[in-house]
Amino acid sequence: MANYDCIVIGGGHNGLVTAAYLAREGKRVCVLERRHLLGGCACSEALWPGYKVSTAAYVISLMLPEVIADLRLRHHGLTILRRNPSSFTPLLDGRSLTMGPDEEATRQQISQFSSTDATAYPRYQKLLENVAAVIEPMLMKRAPQVVPLPKEWRSRSLPERLRQTRELWSLYQALGHLGNDLPEAVELITGAARPLLERWFESEVLRATLATDAIIGAFSSISAPGTAYVLLHHVMGRATGQRGVWGYVQGGMGGLADALEATCKELHVEIVRECEVHKILVEGGRVRGVAVDGGRTITASSVASSIDANWTYRRLVDEKELPAEFLQAISRIDYSSASAKINLALGEAPCFQNTSGNSIGPEHQGTIHISPTLDYIEKAYADARQGRPSEEPVLEVTIPTSLDSTIAPEGKHLMSIFVQYAPYQLQQENWDDIKEGFADRCIELLGRYAPNLPGAVEHRQVLSPLDLENTFRLTGGNIFQGAMNPHQLYCFRPVAGWADHRSPVKGLYLCGAASHPGGGVMGACGRNAAAAILQDL
Repeated sequence: MANYDCIVIGGGHNGLVTAAYLAREGKRVCVLERRHLLGGCACSEALWPGYKVSTAAYVISLMLPEVIADLRLRHHGLTILRRNPSSFTPLLDGRSLTMGPDEEATRQQISQFSSTDATAYPRYQKLLENVAAVIEPMLMKRAPQVVPLPKEWRSRSLPERLRQTRELWSLYQALGHLGNDLPEAVELITGAARPLLERWFESEVLRATLATDAIIGAFSSISAPGTAYVLLHHVMGRATGQRGVWGYVQGGMGGLADALEATCKELHVEIVRECEVHKILVEGGRVRGVAVDGGRTITASSVASSIDANWTYRRLVDEKELPAEFLQAISRIDYSSASAKINLALGEAPCFQNTSGNSIGPEHQGTIHISPTLDYIEKAYADARQGRPSEEPVLEVTIPTSLDSTIAPEGKHLMSIFVQYAPYQLQQENWDDIKEGFADRCIELLGRYAPNLPGAVEHRQVLSPLDLENTFRLTGGNIFQGAMNPHQLYCFRPVAGWADHRSPVKGLYLCGAASHPGGGVMGACGRNAAAAILQDL
């Protein structure tokens, strides 16, 4: 096969973003995707006749507006449907908390439970938005090296050191803009979600609603350091046109992949589906290409991997090509995971108490939280720590058909249930044996709040952590390609010394969520990686 300037391993959204930015600069690029469809975790599948299911990822906000504009994604069909309201938390006594971008409506909802909290919430939101405004520009750039490294690890050119000095100075100045918010900003970036939320609010339903944002995709207690940072992710992003307002991709999450594919084709990127990379070829310390199915070899000046660091460096590269200390650091990456995904096709919408019934109403449009108290979340985590799925799990439920009529037959609905905690490592059982029973338990739990739900289920798909690993090549089933803990973020992602997307093998790069700035459908990893590759090419 032809020689390329860059081969991209994996056709997830970050891989396609990398390919598109390289092709914009006239580079010859080939994307190799193992599966039959593009998008990675941000894909849509026709699991049942008439349905387009967002199999894994299910909402969008973090996608960089710069990426959307640069790659003309809206021109190529990307349509994002804003959710308003954005959050609904039902309680067993019939009460509920609905929240969204309408500040006055949210204040009135919170005041049902606490007038003090209704006053405090706008100040809390303002704090998060101020910190997010400082953090977001950091996502747009390669992470600078802020810790000293042994000289034998890697050499850096004088221009590169000067660039990093400038970026560190920019970060220092940006943090200065926080003023009196700086101490709380430090807590948000490094601290635990529970003490922060308990200090701000007194009503359990509000605390718990916000706390679920801190543990999505993480195998962590809300009392664990680092969980507060994930709270910031839910006020970041401007893909919908308004900061922190999340939406659905029309046509399912695969609509993003479709738009990226159209851009890539317009830029003459070659995309090959059902083509698995078995080895990254290295000669004399420099990448030479890849070996794929059937023993074929494809040559390239550079290779960008959008799969995780474990797969890239420990499975696809011969270990003799990498320094021992680098491999040791890679082997220590935390891939702890406790997430499962259940996709349901419904004959009718769920009917929650004291709401609009099974007709589509405001309660169906946003994320439905099944987690009434902080202690409920802690107990769910405690079960998982013992190596068993939560007896009463935390459920984050979305119904995209509330806004998108293109993804299901008329009168039918799709429901996505993201489940915490479902530990990858089980103490006694096997996920293949218990996943259907666990899904039954989740549906029964949701049925306590919406009694018609169990009877409305017509089709279902259950993805255990093991299924997520096998389907999407996610080590340990971790949806972020590595836990989003403080020691695995920014200049420490994937490991200290290699946060600029490069690797000890010249010409080999990471361009997926395993690299800075990490997980989430944002495209920043792919964009930043492309900048590093272009600089080297």
